[in-house]
Amino acid sequence: MQKNFSRKTILSIFMLGTFAIGMTEYVVTGLLTQFAEDLNVDISTTGLLLSVYAISVAIFGPLLRIITIKYSPKPLLLGFMAIFIISNLIAANASSFEMLLLSRLFSAIMHAPFFGVCMNLAVRISEPAKRTSAISAVQGGLTIAVMLGVPFGSFLGGLLNWRLVFWFIALIGILTFIGLAIVTPNVKPAEASNLKKELRNLKNKNVIMVIAIIVFGLSGIFTAYTFNEPMLRKIADFDITGVTAGLFFFGLGGVIGNIASGKIRPSRLTSWLIASLGAFAVVLALYTLLIQHAFLALIMSFLFGAGAFGLAPILNAKIIIASPEAPSLSGTVAASVFNLANCIGATLGSFLLDAGLSYTLITLVAAGMLVFGMILTIVMFKVEDRSLFQ
Repeated sequence: MQKNFSRKTILSIFMLGTFAIGMTEYVVTGLLTQFAEDLNVDISTTGLLLSVYAISVAIFGPLLRIITIKYSPKPLLLGFMAIFIISNLIAANASSFEMLLLSRLFSAIMHAPFFGVCMNLAVRISEPAKRTSAISAVQGGLTIAVMLGVPFGSFLGGLLNWRLVFWFIALIGILTFIGLAIVTPNVKPAEASNLKKELRNLKNKNVIMVIAIIVFGLSGIFTAYTFNEPMLRKIADFDITGVTAGLFFFGLGGVIGNIASGKIRPSRLTSWLIASLGAFAVVLALYTLLIQHAFLALIMSFLFGAGAFGLAPILNAKIIIASPEAPSLSGTVAASVFNLANCIGATLGSFLLDAGLSYTLITLVAAGMLVFGMILTIVMFKVEDRSLFQ
């Protein structure tokens, strides 16, 4: 008979898993220069490591979750983590850019289902008043990865070899696999999961509006973030130590923003979202102008991270809470939509860079997209069903 572990212990293992996945997804932004030099490709081409990953999450994540919808959470999480470990071993041994890209595809397949299952299981083991904080806790692993994993990976890759970064991530994946095998509760899928019913519930206006905000507004974050490392090198004139510091402050801002968002009451999520989008647009509009000064570069990196990861728990919570009859798919859809936005933003950023636009103009475009997201949120505030968030 399996021992019943505490909610805190279970969420901690989930966070370790999302830390590893978050590090895999975002550490490449701190290694673009090393990839370009070692694998003989242009900096703009390395942006594909983000965009291909993101579009794969958006497309294959929901498909994998639909295929596995009738399975219990524990074997699913173990299977997803096994795929993750193998993909990072492939990356560590990649002999070409194409092989590295292929490893990203394998990692991406399990990303959204893993996050989705973790978030929904976290909600199921939490009291109603702690639903937002449970989602924030799962998301917290990703933000800690951005704060610690990405700058550490950038430093390790720059000082020694980028392949060591993926060996390290694979090791974290193995530890997560062991932890999941021990602490994940053996629970059955919610109500024998009715796929048609869940898909129908995801079509409600609350969910559609949030998806639109993420796709057309939050994609601006990734338009700027994809090339954050080159911007810190070329505009702030940072060396590897400076870039590591900048990435650390970005992640620190992300952790604080994530924690703060987790404390917002469900009934106030939309109003906070409007204010946050507006403030973040200002940060991005001023970003390249202010990072020319080293001290301000660290402050702006902090604010960049706080905005980027402070918004995520709010939007994840709005999708999951607005989809009470789609417990198996809502979390996966939320993670997939964020990565669709990631893909759109990274692809747009690469296109603008190839077209000869400066980093300043690229961040201004990103700020404009966030303003559009704020406008959509104002519209949502007028039409959404607020009874679901009381």
